[in-house]
Amino acid sequence: MTPQTSVRTARRSRGSAKRSQRRRTGGSKARKRTDRRRRVMVIGGTILVGALGVFLIANSDRFQRTLEEVTLPLQHEDIIRQQAAEKDVPADLIASVIYNESRFRDQTSHAGARGLMQITPATAKLIEKLSGGQTFKFEDLSDPDINIRYGTFYLHYLIEKFGDNDVAALAAYNAGETNVVAWGGSNLRVDEIPFPETREYVENVLEKREEYARHYRHELGLD
Repeated sequence: MTPQTSVRTARRSRGSAKRSQRRRTGGSKARKRTDRRRRVMVIGGTILVGALGVFLIANSDRFQRTLEEVTLPLQHEDIIRQQAAEKDVPADLIASVIYNESRFRDQTSHAGARGLMQITPATAKLIEKLSGGQTFKFEDLSDPDINIRYGTFYLHYLIEKFGDNDVAALAAYNAGETNVVAWGGSNLRVDEIPFPETREYVENVLEKREEYARHYRHELGLD
């Protein structure tokens, strides 16, 4: 090997060693930067979760209330309380019937039932006859005040007719008095209702009644 070749070989070796050292140094710096970013992300995530937890705790009552208003709405509670007292029908039962009939929205069904408590023209005329009224107009059922008055009157009538049996009264509200009489009348139990739709309706009303009593005691005057 000539002296020139030896020098060139030495230079290449030194250059290769320097490049290798720069790669190691660069890789080490990159790993450090990655580790720093990870630590920052972990710390930031921890702070965010903690802040969210504090916010939820501080606003838990408000959040729960908002959730209830969406999943278990209540409107016209003043009318419900007034009619409950006047017609001796539990306010939580009235609210639950409204929820299951219309979710507290004025609407007209395919069968022609109208308003919050979904009263049909035939039922409205029966209510007028029973109450001695003579001024009924179908359009009146869109008025929450009138609709709740009519619906509560009819509930009171059914509860009395079937011996204070709420199951029978609710079944009659959904499927008609004639059917309930055939099913056992004032002795009717939920598991004896042969129509699946009516049985489910009664079960839902009774379940929601408990929820309204639990969540809206003050608003419904149940305190």
